Amino acid sequence: MPKPQFLDTPYGARLAYQYTPGRSPGVMFLTGFKSDMEGGKAIALEEHCQARGQAFLRFDYRGHGQSSHSFEEGCIGDWAEDAVAVLDAVADGPQILVGSSMGGWIMLLTALARPDRVAGLVGIAAAPDFTEDLIWQPFDDDQKAAMNRDGFVEIPNCYDEEPYRITARLIEDGRDHLLLRDPISLDVPVRLIQGMEDEDVPWNTALRLQEQLASADVDVTLVKDGGHRLSEPQDLDRLARIVDQLLDGPGRPGPMEDGGA
Repeated sequence: MPKPQFLDTPYGARLAYQYTPGRSPGVMFLTGFKSDMEGGKAIALEEHCQARGQAFLRFDYRGHGQSSHSFEEGCIGDWAEDAVAVLDAVADGPQILVGSSMGGWIMLLTALARPDRVAGLVGIAAAPDFTEDLIWQPFDDDQKAAMNRDGFVEIPNCYDEEPYRITARLIEDGRDHLLLRDPISLDVPVRLIQGMEDEDVPWNTALRLQEQLASADVDVTLVKDGGHRLSEPQDLDRLARIVDQLLDGPGRPGPMEDGGA
């Protein structure tokens, strides 16, 4: 992999990113909770966009991957701030935002912050409000007492031997950014891909999100045997097709019609 570039932000974070210039609209990938920009979906989509001459951007939030800070210091508001900073400083023109899991929440917050920069949204097991609905609410009384006493709770991580440390700041800040309780004032094409075998994000989350979005152009693809990661070859092919549908929307030239980048 090529060495990343870095963005030094006014608020003291140093964010790692990889940017491929190309045709507009660009594609910007937003990763999941404690994931990074070297994941399989980000790399596969980058290669697909490079093949069609499309601009592509992937990055690490603070506390993730090769960016500065520790993971435990961060929260949803911080990571949304990072996404907006990278969008403003690195990306050129309108973007298709692609958010995986937590990245689906960050994708929505970024679009709300910069609606004039967003041409469409693609959520992969998008998990808005997960800190409240999927972490805090299922906590038992002992876990909630430990959070109040210690300021954090550790929960198993099925993707790594090291547990997740869930901080009180993460939960409290998440409450300031909840989206599914009210209409979401985004009027762009949205595509949501959701596995029905997902053990981390219930598949009806995609339907709740579809209902709350103001846009009339929202399609949900339910994958009957799909899990949370949706990173098998057939899943990556599906993702590329769906992104292509937004990139080649009405009035936009196809990848071979304007001479490439």
